[in-house]
Amino acid sequence: MFDRLYPDIYIESIEQLPLKEFKRRGIKALVFDIDNTIAPYDVAEPDDHTLGVLNHIKEEGLKICLLSNNNEERIKIFNKKIGAYAYWKAGKPGIKTLEKAMKDMGSNSASTVMVGDQIFTDMWCGHNAGLLCVMTAPICNRDQFVTKIKRPLEKLIMSFYFRRKRKHVR
Repeated sequence: MFDRLYPDIYIESIEQLPLKEFKRRGIKALVFDIDNTIAPYDVAEPDDHTLGVLNHIKEEGLKICLLSNNNEERIKIFNKKIGAYAYWKAGKPGIKTLEKAMKDMGSNSASTVMVGDQIFTDMWCGHNAGLLCVMTAPICNRDQFVTKIKRPLEKLIMSFYFRRKRKHVR
């Protein structure tokens, strides 16, 4: 019932991304949400640790894209030190901007992974485009107002995901 909202992979943070597995599967690009996926929504620039993780991903030969529903100024400032493909006002869960990003990176749905912390934007967008979707735990409890409203329903839906996942592990 919630399959388009469920992640294919759930991790606590981007440090746990299975990069070797991605490369083995022919993945060429990772599309990241920013707010509460790679940095708190109210932090203007990535810290050194985040930069190190993203640089490691690049060193592994994978392209990086930032895809956010946030505004142009926020994304440009955040991306300045990263130097990734970057798209703002993306309209997630719609896929128009995601498709443009994949075209710009020279990737496609089979070679791109969506990484985000929200099921109603990131996971839904990625699945709508046919991508492998990785969900991270939110970096912090601070959220923009619209996101705060969605979090309780998201927690409920994810409880079904974790329950189902436990059944498959046994």
